[in-house]
Amino acid sequence: MTPSYLQVIHESMAKPTQAHLSRTVDRTQSRFFRDRTLQQMEYYMGAKLLEVGINPQSSEIIYRWSSETKGSQEVLTYSAYWGDSKERLLASEASQQGRVDS
Repeated sequence: MTPSYLQVIHESMAKPTQAHLSRTVDRTQSRFFRDRTLQQMEYYMGAKLLEVGINPQSSEIIYRWSSETKGSQEVLTYSAYWGDSKERLLASEASQQGRVDS
């Protein structure tokens, strides 16, 4: 397993409005290992949000998972959005959903 990567993005100089945590895992690992990695990522994200003054259990935050396959590796990314970033993400998802439904 490669080291985790956490990025808190500052939309303005005042406060961040999104955070992303990525980890690379071997796709041949057991389901248990992958699930444990996902749980660890959720824990680390919550700790980082607390560190920047955001309550990770707030209803103002939305979370998204994504994964990207790179050969025998899978890059898992856990993202948290709040404030302006949350609004932009929801608008983008609504617009993409509209295109799918059309």
